[in-house]
Amino acid sequence: MARRAEEEPVSRPSYGTDSAWARELLDQLRPAGRDLNRLVAWLARSTGSAVRLQDARGALLAEAGQRPALDPAVVADVAAGRVSAAALEDGTRHVRLVGIRHPGPHRAAASAVLAVARTEPFDRHTTDIVGHTAGVLELLLRERELTQAGDRLRRAAADLRLAILQLLMVEDIVSARRVAAGLWPGLLEKDTARVYVVEGTAADRDRLADECGAATSGGALVVRCPAMDEHVIVLGPATEVEERLRSLVAVRPGTYLGGSPRQRLALTATAYGQAVTALAVARFSPERTAVYAERIRPARLMDPAALHAWSAAVLRPLDTLPYHVRAELLATTRLGLEFTAVSTAKVLGVSRNTVRARMDRVAALLGADFSALAVRAVAHIALNTEAAHGPYDSEGHAPAAPAGFADLLGGDALRSWAEGLLGRLDADGRDLRGTLRAWLAADANAGPAATARGVHAQTVREHVRAAEPVLERRLLAGGTDLYEVVLAHLVTGELPVPALGPANREQVDAAVHR
Repeated sequence: MARRAEEEPVSRPSYGTDSAWARELLDQLRPAGRDLNRLVAWLARSTGSAVRLQDARGALLAEAGQRPALDPAVVADVAAGRVSAAALEDGTRHVRLVGIRHPGPHRAAASAVLAVARTEPFDRHTTDIVGHTAGVLELLLRERELTQAGDRLRRAAADLRLAILQLLMVEDIVSARRVAAGLWPGLLEKDTARVYVVEGTAADRDRLADECGAATSGGALVVRCPAMDEHVIVLGPATEVEERLRSLVAVRPGTYLGGSPRQRLALTATAYGQAVTALAVARFSPERTAVYAERIRPARLMDPAALHAWSAAVLRPLDTLPYHVRAELLATTRLGLEFTAVSTAKVLGVSRNTVRARMDRVAALLGADFSALAVRAVAHIALNTEAAHGPYDSEGHAPAAPAGFADLLGGDALRSWAEGLLGRLDADGRDLRGTLRAWLAADANAGPAATARGVHAQTVREHVRAAEPVLERRLLAGGTDLYEVVLAHLVTGELPVPALGPANREQVDAAVHR
């Protein structure tokens, strides 16, 4: 540039009623027309210029026409607020630079710089258009900044809600309450809550989450599920949360609701699993909603005192750990036994390797091989017994002569339950019971089961899938339903009761469950 102008004010006279360009400029402020690129293109057409709008750091915001060559020193002065505007020319082109100021107390520095370059000198008419356009750009940039700030605030609030849920998942109730107290006072005052999972589509989840929040009027913790893109998790201490969510689902086709019974906050992970199970039922319900039905659980058919003592003895090696470490390991392992490692990691906000490391540590302390399905089923009973009833002895004394797990399986009620459950498969001529037994013996792996049965692996999968509605349990998805069927086979003697031996060191990276 050959010449650098002194600071000059930008003329901004009042609009005339006969100014067509003024009406067009005002149209840029209509809700449907608020777009930087559209406004810059209009300015280029109206003034016969090349226009560039950049932020204070030089990043392009909008551009129309051939990019003008600008003097970096002059642009820096305008951006820093040392001059509010500048006029330059190099013999062939005339350039106007205008600083778009920050509103509020710090107006010295510009939030953006508008550059307008043309071959003809700037007359008063063109100067008026540039000046007034700068004012409209200031409004649009301010609106964009406010929108971005609002988005950042919403993301921060969503991250905090997820952090609270993850703290509840690992039984850190004190920290969860401390985090929640600042923004949602009273939300976690009660010691119990219900967990709901609302399912829609991944594309519509943000709107679904907003509607869940509005429906519960801030009385629930609403979290976008980190593991499933279609799910919204709602933790509601108040009793009216379920009614409001049911009303929401009723007017949203293609939306489903699964809920848990009321659980202690320390059992949030258990309640989440129950809500997911109920969601599977809701998909086939006319109302598209379901609450987890507490059916007869095999653990309830065992001697309660003996079961509690056995569970305490199994978990005794973890009692030497600090409380928060023990709780974190057990909560992670309970989730890891219920869901895949990837889903568990997403729900807890940690890496998959962290989930595996925690579970490997628990397995090593317990002397358990979690690569074996039957071992996982037995460990699942031990972990959930303590979760439901608490530690056996808070004074740290070991229970006297606890029964072995095989002894817990000898009751008449438990045997009747197991035989009744597996007996449902006997009526099918495809020998679903034999295929299921082989599949479970192969740790839910279709390949070895197919070899043992002399059939194709796909046949094994089809038989297992066919057994699911008969047993009224999801088997291929794993988790509690699968472990109950394993336990039935242990009770009837169709599978051997596993011994808790040294963990398989060569399979430390095996899947949490297949």
